[in-house]
Amino acid sequence: MRWVLYLAMVVLYVLHNDLWYWDDAQLVLGLPVGLTYHIFFCVVVAGLMGLLVRYAWPRDLDGEAE
Repeated sequence: MRWVLYLAMVVLYVLHNDLWYWDDAQLVLGLPVGLTYHIFFCVVVAGLMGLLVRYAWPRDLDGEAE
């Protein structure tokens, strides 16, 4: 499961630079398409971060502080 999450992180890193919407003036939901893309991108990244914390967090960091 960890490797799938790490691969998803790399894919999202590549998709973060949305050069294909750079000069597009189209509106989606009343917002520029690039801004709409980044809103949905941030929601997906937040979900991935939740999955990373749930499944890829090192178990030895959860111990009690002395």
